[in-house]
Amino acid sequence: MRFQRTIRKPVTCSGVGIHSGCRVSLTVAPAPPDTGIVFIRKDISGSPKIPVSIEYVRPALLSTTIGIDGVQVQTIEHLLAAAAGLDIDNLFVEVDAPELPALDGSAKPFVNLLQEAGIASQDRRQTYLKIVRPIEVTDGDKRITIRPAPTSRITYAIDYAHPLVGRQVYDYEWSQDTFIQEIAPARTFGFLREVETLWEAGLGLGGSLQNTVILSDEGLLNEDGLRFGDEFVRHKVLDLIGDMTLLGAPVIGEIEAVRSGHALHVRLASRILESRDHWVLVSAQATAPAGRLYAPPPSLVASPQRD
Repeated sequence: MRFQRTIRKPVTCSGVGIHSGCRVSLTVAPAPPDTGIVFIRKDISGSPKIPVSIEYVRPALLSTTIGIDGVQVQTIEHLLAAAAGLDIDNLFVEVDAPELPALDGSAKPFVNLLQEAGIASQDRRQTYLKIVRPIEVTDGDKRITIRPAPTSRITYAIDYAHPLVGRQVYDYEWSQDTFIQEIAPARTFGFLREVETLWEAGLGLGGSLQNTVILSDEGLLNEDGLRFGDEFVRHKVLDLIGDMTLLGAPVIGEIEAVRSGHALHVRLASRILESRDHWVLVSAQATAPAGRLYAPPPSLVASPQRD
């Protein structure tokens, strides 16, 4: 069991929210052991704090959003994936807008930011959530399952009727190096025909070819091309890694996702925490950090959310 980790010093970046189009400045700072990741809205009186927890997930389109008392932070999954991929457990994240900056649409700029801050080991062992019985959630032809396994693994399959995508499958076994090199650079993607629908929903206002891979019916609009031939499924793995941080502890188990997305990721996290006889906590100290694992009420599990 490793020790918990945070960063050594505060670091800042800025950019545009991909859905809101708003300018936003973000600062990540060290946090004490057992804090988890906590977002702080510096632009609101009292600087309300929102812990990363399934308890605070709010319905949202095409992203993961948390909120408390009417205050929200949207599109948090890429930063969360960067922290998880680097085994960083405790952070304060200050933002001055309701959405994180998209940067280049991947987790790589957040990885670079956290590495610039330096990673510090703390004097507390990390607790892991180990799956001991399978759990599955479905929605039509979409499915996501987690099973017992000796390590953390993800197998993700997508299938889009597009010549550049089609069926893609990616097998990921947890590794910092693999995450940094093979997962973090994968960018978010979308289809040109869906842009007007997003605009009508008040989303995608900050989207551009600098932060999104955009597909027309015939091909790719981005002149610089793809970073990987299977960049699309790799980004789905990235999103899942970020969304699983909502559990409040790293997971030991094997996840298989088929045509899944944020909504089903959140449902799986909720189902895991409901199913107390399907997992155990593993720690050198034999106790979980207080308040970090939460069993959500049925109303939250049933909250409508689209991918």
